[in-house]
Amino acid sequence: MPKTITISPVTRIEGHAKITIQLDDNGDVQDARFHVNEFRGFEKFCEGRLLWEMPGITSRICGICPASHLITSAKAGDEILAVSIPETAENLRRLLTLAQWLQSHALSFFHLSSPDFILGFDSDPAKRNVFGLIAADKELAKRGIRLRKFGQEIIQTLGGRKIHTPWAVPGGVQDPLDAEKRDYILAGLPEAKETTVLAIDLLKKIHVKFAKEIPEFGNFRTLLVGLVSKDGGLEYYDGNLRIMDGNGNTIADQLDPHKYYDYFGEANEPWSYLKFPYYKPFDYPRGMYRVGPLARVNICDYIETPLAEAERKIFKALSGNVGVVNNSFFYHYARLIEILFAIEKIELLLRDPMTMGKNIRAEASINRSEGVGCSEAPRGVLFHQYWVNSDGMMQKVNLIIATAQNNIAMNRTVRQIAAHFIDGRKGKITEGMLNRVEAGIRCYDPCLSCSTHASGHMPMHVQIVGPENELLDEVWR
Repeated sequence: MPKTITISPVTRIEGHAKITIQLDDNGDVQDARFHVNEFRGFEKFCEGRLLWEMPGITSRICGICPASHLITSAKAGDEILAVSIPETAENLRRLLTLAQWLQSHALSFFHLSSPDFILGFDSDPAKRNVFGLIAADKELAKRGIRLRKFGQEIIQTLGGRKIHTPWAVPGGVQDPLDAEKRDYILAGLPEAKETTVLAIDLLKKIHVKFAKEIPEFGNFRTLLVGLVSKDGGLEYYDGNLRIMDGNGNTIADQLDPHKYYDYFGEANEPWSYLKFPYYKPFDYPRGMYRVGPLARVNICDYIETPLAEAERKIFKALSGNVGVVNNSFFYHYARLIEILFAIEKIELLLRDPMTMGKNIRAEASINRSEGVGCSEAPRGVLFHQYWVNSDGMMQKVNLIIATAQNNIAMNRTVRQIAAHFIDGRKGKITEGMLNRVEAGIRCYDPCLSCSTHASGHMPMHVQIVGPENELLDEVWR
């Protein structure tokens, strides 16, 4: 029996990673780690670029959630220009953010995670993918594809491209929305809503089907962090930070997100390129917290749209007497609730006359040397912080990405799942056991291309191999 099990690559996620599981002499799981082994480096190579270029550059961080980086970067630019953008521009940015939620969440549930639920964790890995899903339930697969496509089409309708649109800029947006484009989006909302309701009903059956396994899928108490409105509602574009503990107690509320660095620190480990953010008052690693759909639906007092609010109440009832749903498996449920909210809210925004206005940009020059942008990306709260000179040239960039903020919790999740499902003493470790460990990561829907930007002490393993493929020397750093 090997002492170390390596799952490489972790499949059905965005980016490159592996998981290592260490067994003790008895074959029990001693530890498990989630290693992110790609490096992107946007923090460093954005230095020397102009503020006006940053939304377009940072939207290239990711092909899955480019609109989130675009919006957050533009908001950091608003701060440096010291402007309040027009109401029409804010409504249009909100539409783009919600379209991003819709398409990204649909990808996560229908394309990446539902093969486990529909086909089974122990099903043939060659078929346990979107093509196997099409063979098993063609209508569900088609609906999922169309739902994601609809979210991308909203982004394209607003900004001209489905991916890497340059539409949001410091001070507002580049183009207004006309009536023809508005009506096109409105026409697609009924089917999108119907598909989401069907998916929620399906997921509730999945909860019953996997009732014995779900309790071990990252079920532990952490802090939960996200934006809320001034009266505690679900927020996605503006608002302030709320921090709740795993018992449902609000330990900090209405914190200014522009001062995020007062609340959160960033640690590093030699075995991963992904930073480990933590809540400073609790120190590292005890300051573990989670962001994203599970956090947002837990910490808000209400959701403003009726269908999503009804589902939020059902979701909260899963917590029993605790008041918080701590199990990471329910990220999937929270994700579908957020799709439902996005569809309802998009309709409200499109029917708001202010959305159709023509005043879409505040013009200004550089008025501050520093700015912070913050919004809720699909995977959680996202921070961009820029330092510029008087010409608007980047002197320093700091990015705290949602996936990184879940990093401590993701590592604990793989340890918990591995310890429960893998028993080396039985002499056989099945592919289905290892797939469950991967599925624990897929609960968080990590976006690793988004997340690995800090330069400094990087882990490195160099091997010198001879002509006969013999290992001559190796160095670890």
